[in-house]
Amino acid sequence: MKTIVFTAASAKQFDALPLAAQVAIEAALTRYAIDGYGDVKRLSGRDGYRLRVGEYRVLFNESRTTILAVYVGRRATHTYS
Repeated sequence: MKTIVFTAASAKQFDALPLAAQVAIEAALTRYAIDGYGDVKRLSGRDGYRLRVGEYRVLFNESRTTILAVYVGRRATHTYS
């Protein structure tokens, strides 16, 4: 199982989401960290991956032991760099 880590910005974004979305995202991240299953695709044009959970997205980087979430929010509203 990989360790899931949120950046300060992504933790703030996660906390601002509705409770149902938080539960769904946490479950999807945990399943991916344990089993490697989920709606995950490599990002084009930059390093990292995205995990789709309904209308929400988690953008993350991954190593052998860690998943680092850098953005959590609705698909159409991400403003990251």
